[in-house]
Amino acid sequence: MMRKQFYWFMWLVLFLIATPLYSHEPNVKPGIDVLRESGFDILKGKRVGLITNATGVTSDLQSTVDVLFNSPAVKLVALFSPEHGVRGDADAGKEINGFIDSRTGLPVYSLYGKTRRPTKDMLRGIDVLVYDIQDIGVRSYTYISTMGLAMEAAAEFEIPFVVLDRPNPLTGDRVEGPMLELKFKSFIGGYPIPYVYGMTTGELATMINGEQWLNNGGTPGAPGKCDLTIVTMSGWKRSMWWDETGLLWIPTSPHIPHSFTTIFAVLTGLLGELGTANQGIGYTLPFELVGAPWIDGYALARYLNNLNLPGVQFRPISYIPFYKDTTGIRYKGVQIHITDRNVLPITRIQISILEALLHLFPEYNIFDRAKPDRINSFDKAVGTDDIRRALQNNTSVKDILQRIDRSNEQFMVKREKYLLYK
Repeated sequence: MMRKQFYWFMWLVLFLIATPLYSHEPNVKPGIDVLRESGFDILKGKRVGLITNATGVTSDLQSTVDVLFNSPAVKLVALFSPEHGVRGDADAGKEINGFIDSRTGLPVYSLYGKTRRPTKDMLRGIDVLVYDIQDIGVRSYTYISTMGLAMEAAAEFEIPFVVLDRPNPLTGDRVEGPMLELKFKSFIGGYPIPYVYGMTTGELATMINGEQWLNNGGTPGAPGKCDLTIVTMSGWKRSMWWDETGLLWIPTSPHIPHSFTTIFAVLTGLLGELGTANQGIGYTLPFELVGAPWIDGYALARYLNNLNLPGVQFRPISYIPFYKDTTGIRYKGVQIHITDRNVLPITRIQISILEALLHLFPEYNIFDRAKPDRINSFDKAVGTDDIRRALQNNTSVKDILQRIDRSNEQFMVKREKYLLYK
């Protein structure tokens, strides 16, 4: 009897060891899952060009490249790479070259090299372009610009364009931050939308198409819209943060390793454009820090905490970056701790950090010490020079936020008709 109980106990132990500790069905199916479940109906018999990177995966982590390439219903003929490379291993701003994919033998055309828009030669023999890239919901991230330029090429050469939709990790409800003025249009801000635009990639593509924001490559008489299809997600709700989707996060770029990093990227990303203070890049906490050799971390933490900003606390920290900046110089500053993301005023915090640095350390003025090209990058990322000028003129954070809210009013009205989810 004892021996029998022992064997049953050993079988139970082996079963528990073999069973994954974390196993569940995701609450959300991204567009590629929905497309696969449909039998790839909209792609059957067509030669497909796929714009993707490492984030293009199914809910069970199969690469969209492999899923399409191995499907007998689909003829995948070419891949297109955005910034950071088709495998997601290239640094920000690093030019990408074309190559032959070793796994599939397909040509990989770079959309972040000599051209950022698919050319006629690249599109030769392609019947449909498919876009499957995870975005972070922030205007200054280049993937949505890549999508828009590819839509322009699709419109010009009369090729249907398909977006496999994915969740917005900042939720689909948050719309805040400065609106882009068209004179500041660039590859890090291609459309008149707020810094945090509160839409999925598919919704934004629908808006770009519906508002006829495509430039049509400058071709006179070219159509103002492309033939656009959105493969919508199943199960996604606008209020969802990424971890509520049940999907696993794939780093969208080297410095967005976690889904929650997308929040921090809004809080400190603009500061990083200036190059006069560090936001954790080069250390283990990308976008979670504000530091420089000249900052008094205790004074900065005290100043920001005394603002009583909801959902956040600031802690003094010192650290030494060990990549990018390898000088060995110790930085002092603060670590940002999010205590309640649902009440977090991300734009208010972002502007407050900039204002605090100007107020507390005027002798190290973050704008005056920035090089002209970095000021230009800052204004392009913000989408306007009004914010910088207001801060330099000691305009209150409250007044700056009111200006931002007024500039977003028309966008909120336009946005409503392009929303695909509740």
